[in-house]
Amino acid sequence: MSRLLGFYVDHQMTSPLAMAQHSAKIKPLATDFARNGVLLVTTCLRVEAYGEEPALRNIDSSTMFSDLPFEHIEGAVPITQRLAEIASGARSQIFGENYISDQLAKAIELLDPNLPIFQIARLAIDIGRASRDRQGFIAPFNYDQIVRDIIADRFQNGELPDRLYMIGAGMLGRELIRSGVGERFRSAVIVTRNPKNLRKRLRPWTDIEVSLMRPAEIGSVREPRSIVVIATADVNDEYQAILGEALLRLQPRTIVDLSSIPVLSAAAVRKLNYVSMYDEEFLGFIDKNNKHLAPQLSVLCCDIEKTLRTAQMYLSATLT
Repeated sequence: MSRLLGFYVDHQMTSPLAMAQHSAKIKPLATDFARNGVLLVTTCLRVEAYGEEPALRNIDSSTMFSDLPFEHIEGAVPITQRLAEIASGARSQIFGENYISDQLAKAIELLDPNLPIFQIARLAIDIGRASRDRQGFIAPFNYDQIVRDIIADRFQNGELPDRLYMIGAGMLGRELIRSGVGERFRSAVIVTRNPKNLRKRLRPWTDIEVSLMRPAEIGSVREPRSIVVIATADVNDEYQAILGEALLRLQPRTIVDLSSIPVLSAAAVRKLNYVSMYDEEFLGFIDKNNKHLAPQLSVLCCDIEKTLRTAQMYLSATLT
């Protein structure tokens, strides 16, 4: 078997917004990469490719990384270490966040499970998750908690919120609803372009009451005690225009945009209270979270390294 290599750029090497914009361009290549035996990891904070050397030779680095700086990594053990640290949340913008390991697991689904890079990545995810749990490297200000705190700030002194609108039916939107961020509200609505398909996916949710609505149906009346959470990046120009007009009609108390590339521009929402992941309010929560977990970071990485040493026999067997 040829040696394993990796190439990567992440938010620590450039600005988070530039990283998110570039990742969105590269993400559609994942299936083609997998077909050639290359694991492509594209999240809002990173673009990374791993595989055997001959497969990676076929990658055009100028296309994959454009003008962004990138690094390379070589060998099964260093690659497993890095992927495990990513899976644990140690390399996330929000330390200890719990969505990244699921994103990695989804990324490797495209690969042939007989490939060494698949088996190494699967091991790395398991190690990262276990170390995160073992060391309690859990974000106190995860996405759901940040949303809860923003809601609490907007509704003080016993004022009751009316309706929560969750725009986006992907993993993040569904998990936010399941986490209970809508418990204070009179009702919760998931806004989706395909209610029929989503309704099938929500059938197991026997314990949670949620309504479904199409984007154009938002804003039949003003709802100044509503909150809107945008939890999708799948927005084209037409959808963006529909959302902008609907939210202007709705006039919610606040719009919290969790998209790595803000869905709406300042001009589109004009005088509405709009909080993106790049605003000071949101960044303040991230700073609190990371200061809380920073003392545990080296312990977590040591735990991953120690676990990996005991797993090297498995790696040796995988690579023969």
